[in-house]
Amino acid sequence: MIKYESQRVAYPYFVIALLLFGLQVIMGLWLAINYAFTLPQSLVDVFPFATARAFHTNLLVLWMLLGFMGGTYYMVPEESESELYSTKLAYLQLVILVGTGVAALIGFLFGWTQGRPLLEIPFELDLLVVLGALIFLFNIAMTLIKAKNWTMIQGTLLGGLTFLALLYLFGIPFYKNLSIDWYYWWWVIHLWVEGAWELITGAIMAWILMRITGVPRKTVEKWLYVEIGLFLFTGIVGTGHHYYWIGAPRYWLWFGGIFSALEPLPIAFMVWDTLRHVKERRVEIKNKAVLTLAIGSVIYHFIGAGVWGFIHTLPQINYYTHGSQITVSHGHLAFFGAYALLIITIFYYAFPNLKGYSNYKQTLANWAFWITSSTMMIIGLVFGVAGVLQTYLERIMGLGYMNAQAQMQFWFKIAIFTGVFFLAGVIMWIYDLLNLKPAESES
Repeated sequence: MIKYESQRVAYPYFVIALLLFGLQVIMGLWLAINYAFTLPQSLVDVFPFATARAFHTNLLVLWMLLGFMGGTYYMVPEESESELYSTKLAYLQLVILVGTGVAALIGFLFGWTQGRPLLEIPFELDLLVVLGALIFLFNIAMTLIKAKNWTMIQGTLLGGLTFLALLYLFGIPFYKNLSIDWYYWWWVIHLWVEGAWELITGAIMAWILMRITGVPRKTVEKWLYVEIGLFLFTGIVGTGHHYYWIGAPRYWLWFGGIFSALEPLPIAFMVWDTLRHVKERRVEIKNKAVLTLAIGSVIYHFIGAGVWGFIHTLPQINYYTHGSQITVSHGHLAFFGAYALLIITIFYYAFPNLKGYSNYKQTLANWAFWITSSTMMIIGLVFGVAGVLQTYLERIMGLGYMNAQAQMQFWFKIAIFTGVFFLAGVIMWIYDLLNLKPAESES
C-alpha cells in the first residue's frame, strides 16, 4: 500500500520504461542478426547498422533514466515523509523526456544525429533533455527542502542525481579536436555509469533493503559513506583507463584499470551485511522476489562491472582488446546487473503497493529472473569468446576487419538463439508487472 498519493506519479514512468526495455532488447537481437548474417544491401540501405545501434543504445539510456526517475519519485515521499513538491512538474518532465526520445528515434531514421555513440541525439534535443533533468532536480530538491527531514540515503541520492545532470552538460558541445571531444565524451559515458549512477544505485538499494528486511538504517548507511568515498576516488580516477587511447600519458592505463574495479564493492558488502542481519534475527521476508532480484543485481554487478571490468582493463590486456567485442561483453553483463536488475527490483517492490497488494504471486517474477540471468551470462560469454577471437585475428594476426568478422559469425548465431530466450524472459516481466495478481490469501 502506498503511504503518499503523489507516489502514483511513478507508475507511468515504470510502464513506459518497461515497454522501452522490451524494444531495446528487440533492437539488440536485430544487431546480432546483422553480425551473424550477410544481409541484402537493399535492407541495409533502409535500416543501416549504425541506425539500429543508435536505437539500441539510446533506448537503453532512456528506459533506465525513466526507471531511476520513477523509482526516485516513488521512494522520496516515503523517505522524506512528505508528498512530492509537484506532481504536475513530474508529469511535464515525463512528457518532455518521452517526446524527446520519440523525436530522436525518428530523427535517427533520417540521419538527424551527432554521430557520437550513446550521445547521438542532436543539440536541439539535448536542450530538452537538460530541461527535463532540471525540472526533475528542482522537484526532488524542493520536496526534500520542504520536508526538512534529511537522511544519508536522501543525500546520496540527490548527490548522484545532481552529478548525473551536470556531467551530461559536458557531452553537449562538439570540439573540433577529436581527442578533446572524446575526453569529455568519457566524462559523460564513464562517470555516468561508474560515478553518478553508482551513487543512485547505492541509495536505492539501501532503501529497498531496509523496507523488505527491516535491517537497521545504520547498517546500510555506513556502506553509503564508503560508496561516496569510492566515487570520489575510484570512480573519477577509474575514468583514466580510457585516457591512454586519446593521447594521455601511459600511467592512466594503470590508474584507470586498477581503481575502476573497486566501485561495486560497497553495494556488495551492503547486501552481504543485510543478509547476515536477516539470518541472525531470523527475519521473515514476504517479498522474496525482490530480495532475489537484489542479490542477483549485486552478483552481476560484481562479476560484470568489477571482475570482468578489472580483467578487461588491465593495461597489458586492454592494449589489445580495447574496443573489441570483449568491451561489448563487459558492457552487457555490467549494465544488466548494475542497473537493469536494480530497476526491475524497484518495479517489483513498487508495483504491488501501487496496485494495493501487500503480497502478490511471485512465480512468474522468479521464472523471468532465472531465464534472463542465465541467458545474459551465456550472451556475455559468447561476446567474450567472439572478442578474444577478434583480438587474435585482427590485432595479432593482422587480418582485415571484415575477414575477422566472418570468423565470428558462428558465435553471433549463438547470441541470437540465446537472445530469443532472454527476450522471452523480459516479456514475462512486462506481462507479470502489468497484470500483477494478489497472493491467494488476498484474492
